Amino acid sequence: MFEQPATGDRALIVALEIGRERSGERLHEISALATSAGATVVASIGGRRARPDPALFAGSGKVDEIAQLRRESAADLVIFDHALSGVQQRNLERALECRIVDRVSLILDIFAQRARSAEGKLQVELAQLKHMATRLVGGWTHLERQKGGIGLRGPGETQLETDRRLIGQRVKLLQERLKRVSKRRATQNQARHRAAIRTVALVGYTNAGKSTLFNRLTRANVYAADQLFATLDTTLRRVHVPDAQPIVLSDTVGFIRDLPHDLVAAFSATLAEAADADLLLHVIDASADDRDGQIEAVHGLLAEIGAAEVPQIRVLNKCDLAGIGTGVERDGCGNISTVRVSAVTGAGLADLRAALAERFPIERVFDATATPAQPG
Repeated sequence: MFEQPATGDRALIVALEIGRERSGERLHEISALATSAGATVVASIGGRRARPDPALFAGSGKVDEIAQLRRESAADLVIFDHALSGVQQRNLERALECRIVDRVSLILDIFAQRARSAEGKLQVELAQLKHMATRLVGGWTHLERQKGGIGLRGPGETQLETDRRLIGQRVKLLQERLKRVSKRRATQNQARHRAAIRTVALVGYTNAGKSTLFNRLTRANVYAADQLFATLDTTLRRVHVPDAQPIVLSDTVGFIRDLPHDLVAAFSATLAEAADADLLLHVIDASADDRDGQIEAVHGLLAEIGAAEVPQIRVLNKCDLAGIGTGVERDGCGNISTVRVSAVTGAGLADLRAALAERFPIERVFDATATPAQPG
């Protein structure tokens, strides 16, 4: 019934509807995340709950159903499209007799695989340590509550304090290193502003096509692939736009709904490129079924990093897949608000360059001393 994958862990996906939340699009997204992490999705299961179960998240009946499907599919691990507490994760591991990975851990794992620069690796490690610290506390609370008992005196509490201290020391060191990176970025941004260079940041949901668009506009060769979080490290390049002021374009990490808060905090130095930009190009996958939900998630994260007030032009990408034509749309004031393009084919990019020239026109200086041309 279930095929044996050549490589990678066999994963069973669990995506439940909690309250009024719909799980259809989320199931597709968490499956794509699992694939990006290197797993092979062999089965999936849904369901609905009014609220999470404190002990098992899914409830005992649903957990029995998951356990049966895990045995039938011979899955190596079960991935929950939800954030689990340490207690829930441990209870599920005992009940399902396999590894349990929640949404937060899965995204952290993908980031750890994708990080290439020294800064990116520092940011991922910081987020992982903060996440680990919450699990560490949860994992040892039963020892903290003990008032003695064979095998549970002293050493357990001592180990807990030691682990907390070591993690705390490493977190402090990473934060200091990233603070220096942030200062360097701020200095570079100030230098660009002094040189009258406009900064434009590409933002958007993961896999919306930002890196492909970046390569098209700058003739760069940054890594672009049809996978979630293909880009983690911010890249900056000059982009030539006729009749426009000098522009530096930055390609930033993609956003996703329920992005772990610790990850957002750890990547604050990188995401500052968006907050400090003169303009955001919000790249949107025009072919996505849940396009509105993705737009809402991006707006929420922009607000979280302090970039909600930065001027923005929407770039509807993948118009060729969506079956819509290229072109521009203007708001009530006559300003360009949306540009429809295809980064893969290059269609509509002339309109996007024209939009940038319109937003950042070259300031013409009138020379009052110049001698007017004589007629004839």
